Amino acid sequence: MSAAASAIPADAAPPGATNPGAAGLMAIGGRRLAGFMAMVVGMFMAILDIQIVSASIADIQAGLAASPDEASWVQTSYLIAEVVAIPLSGFLSRMLSTRVLFTISALGFTAFSLACAFATSLPLMILFRALQGFLGGAMIPTVFATAFLLFPGAARAKAAVLIGLTATLAPTVGPTVGGLITDALSWHWLFLVNVPVGLAIAAVVWNTLDIDRGDPSLARRFDWWGLGFMALFLGSLEYVLEEGPRWQWLEDGTVALFAAVCAAAGIGFFWRAFTAPQPIVELRAYADRNFAIGSLFGFILGIGLYGSVYLVPLFLGRVRGYDSLQIGETMFVTGLGMFLAAPVVGRLSRSVDLRMLLAFGMASTGAALWLTANLTNQSAFAELWFPLALRGFGMMFVMVPVTNVALGTLAPAVLKNASGLYSLMRNLGGAFGLALINTVVTDRGAAHRLHLSESVASNRPEAPAALRRMADVLAARLGENADLAALARVRATVQREALVLAYNDVLLVMAALFLLATPLVLLLAKPRAEGDGGH
Repeated sequence: MSAAASAIPADAAPPGATNPGAAGLMAIGGRRLAGFMAMVVGMFMAILDIQIVSASIADIQAGLAASPDEASWVQTSYLIAEVVAIPLSGFLSRMLSTRVLFTISALGFTAFSLACAFATSLPLMILFRALQGFLGGAMIPTVFATAFLLFPGAARAKAAVLIGLTATLAPTVGPTVGGLITDALSWHWLFLVNVPVGLAIAAVVWNTLDIDRGDPSLARRFDWWGLGFMALFLGSLEYVLEEGPRWQWLEDGTVALFAAVCAAAGIGFFWRAFTAPQPIVELRAYADRNFAIGSLFGFILGIGLYGSVYLVPLFLGRVRGYDSLQIGETMFVTGLGMFLAAPVVGRLSRSVDLRMLLAFGMASTGAALWLTANLTNQSAFAELWFPLALRGFGMMFVMVPVTNVALGTLAPAVLKNASGLYSLMRNLGGAFGLALINTVVTDRGAAHRLHLSESVASNRPEAPAALRRMADVLAARLGENADLAALARVRATVQREALVLAYNDVLLVMAALFLLATPLVLLLAKPRAEGDGGH
């Protein structure tokens, strides 16, 4: 039996169960299973809230009388606060216990969801979103740690499939769900729907999931300097990644200032992490080779997961002119691919080397992104369904093995802290991915526009003739304005085609990341058999 499994109370398995994995998830008993399922729903709600709001940011902007740049802080404030809370969750879980921390997190997330719904100004909305992200941030990493502490043997693989499916499905369906809620009701309901769900989650977890005990004495040794440095370091880093592409990175004074703060606070954070008697985040988990490489895979997974979910809908909306419902119908096959992969990867993870599954997942996701990088201005469901479904299928083969590889060889004492670091790496990968996308689209879009503009310049013999024919077609309707209309149409065509080519470039970069990282699987130690992990 693993060290992690041995930490489970004796009543976790039903009487007479000689093989804990044979009973599947029910091996821990229905009461604790209900509590764990409530935690998974809470994680889904926290991840979904990022994407569900992004689809309706224009409606929120109008409702609060804000400019587009100001409204972007509705998202940025949430992400900055969440990225600070995630690594802190490990310490808080040890101090308060899993049940107490998750219940506080769910109630805090719910309370400030309600506050966001009734916010009357942009500053209030930004404040409430930051508090919502900070208090709700603990829900995500706590689920990973609980799965490893609670589930014995083969049941852990099924729990990992459930977590992976939830974590990948939430950003996939988020924009569509957000658009539908806003169209049917109003943007306020994006936050109000969290209230009954959050209250139910808190009640279930509090009454069913008493699996460990907190250590209140840790509060007396709380590293406030470490917390301050960590908040400045991660918060500034998230700001630079979010705002840098929009303002040409260090050319903007504010971005440059936050980059300097990030560098200085980063030095202070790492100094405290390695010298404080009780550091706010224990970085020594990275001494475990599997955890270090698994975290790198988690970072790349974040790039692919959040980046592709952002880029393809962006193409469908800006180039194809799809609304949120049409985008959701097209992206649906990604979720379908995940659902089809879930039982397959769950079964294979019990009999096949996890490194092989991880390599297959990385390679197939890279291939899917490469296949997607053939976009044209006419690309629609017929051209996209296979690469999108393959990406969903491949992502599931990454999500489950990489979690087990990264956390499965760690001792129970470091699991809570390590799960926070692992979740942080995935979220930072998502932030880095979005920054990469926006930067490459801007730079490569400009390069493609210049190249395409040369192709339609007046010194090309065929260009004036084509422009004249277009003006003749428009003359009957626009008269003397036909020449200007023809030029405007050519310009719009050049911009559209440059944008499509830039999107393809981004997809190729993301595909290269997955394919080039695949051989790193060879550096992983073979994970121990289920139920035999831990040092």
